[in-house]
Amino acid sequence: MLKTFKHILQANEFLSLAKEKRKVVFYSEGKSYWPIFKGLIDGILEESELNICYITSGKDDPAFDYNKNNFKSFLIDESYVRNWLFLNMQADVLIMTMPDLDKYQVKRSKYPVHYIYVQHALMSLHMAYREGAFDWYDTVFCSGPHHVQEIRLLEKKYDLPQKKILKHGYARLDSIIKHKQSKEVDNKSRHALFAPSWGPNAAIEMGLGDQVVEKLLSFGYKVTLRPHPETLKSSSAIVNKIISKHDKNEMFFYDESISSLDSFHQSDFMISDWSGSALEYSFGLEKPVIFLDLPKKINNPKYEEIDAVPLEVSVREDIGVIVGVDDLTPKLIESLSYKKVDSSKYVFNIGRSDSYGVKYILDMVNL
Repeated sequence: MLKTFKHILQANEFLSLAKEKRKVVFYSEGKSYWPIFKGLIDGILEESELNICYITSGKDDPAFDYNKNNFKSFLIDESYVRNWLFLNMQADVLIMTMPDLDKYQVKRSKYPVHYIYVQHALMSLHMAYREGAFDWYDTVFCSGPHHVQEIRLLEKKYDLPQKKILKHGYARLDSIIKHKQSKEVDNKSRHALFAPSWGPNAAIEMGLGDQVVEKLLSFGYKVTLRPHPETLKSSSAIVNKIISKHDKNEMFFYDESISSLDSFHQSDFMISDWSGSALEYSFGLEKPVIFLDLPKKINNPKYEEIDAVPLEVSVREDIGVIVGVDDLTPKLIESLSYKKVDSSKYVFNIGRSDSYGVKYILDMVNL
């Protein structure tokens, strides 16, 4: 009850701000999304006198340690207070990474607000996301040509109003490349990053997580387990069982923060299933990926109605190898090599995405 009261106070504090101080609003579901937003926020504050309101449902969001003029953060819940605040939102633009706007509990405001969706993954928009996930956004920031194509095909197929599109890029990939570290591969102590996706057909949820970790450790490799935050919400008992079994092994490491890039840089190869992080890893670090041969991550059963092969399907064999868990062997791993791909074919404005996003937001506010 006390937490709810505090969230109500925060929501009212936001709504009581002068209109000029809440033209630009960001909403984050938690700390994992701060790296997606930070460059945009930095750019807006550097290039304008605008105030930024940052509303988050993560009590440990790095935004609370971001002390800059014209920036104010607010903490609310992920349920009643948030839903009420969204319905009563007054802002020029609201920038989010949350799909399914106006489909479930979170509704569009009863006041005029321009909603901007910023990608938090490179995956395609019609298979891994639910049907209609982007229908109620006014602008979609697209990471690459596949997103532009998919948005237009979805609009045509379902007779939707045409959205504004920005050929944006992907801030997380920019950060991965910017902080890229050189690391020599030592076949005697290679380091595997096990970073699967989430959902009923994902490796950990299917009970394959410990099998993969144990195999890799038995080969003499270092192993970092990096589960998806949604897996931690729904299958924490499975993850905790793996951790407790191996936490005394000095070759085993656990990384619960997908916002950190340390495990990316410290590893030599990734093992995944249908996680979008595999694309970031390959495009950004030019390191090999082993894809476990598991069922596709399908959150939209109608995805085949859209005449476009999802990027995460089409690019798998270009950036890695696809194997069953039983086929993970030292011989396979030691034969891994990166298959060079031109990531600029798949991602816009590599290294410059934030500047494009900042210009768009400022132009939108100044209309």
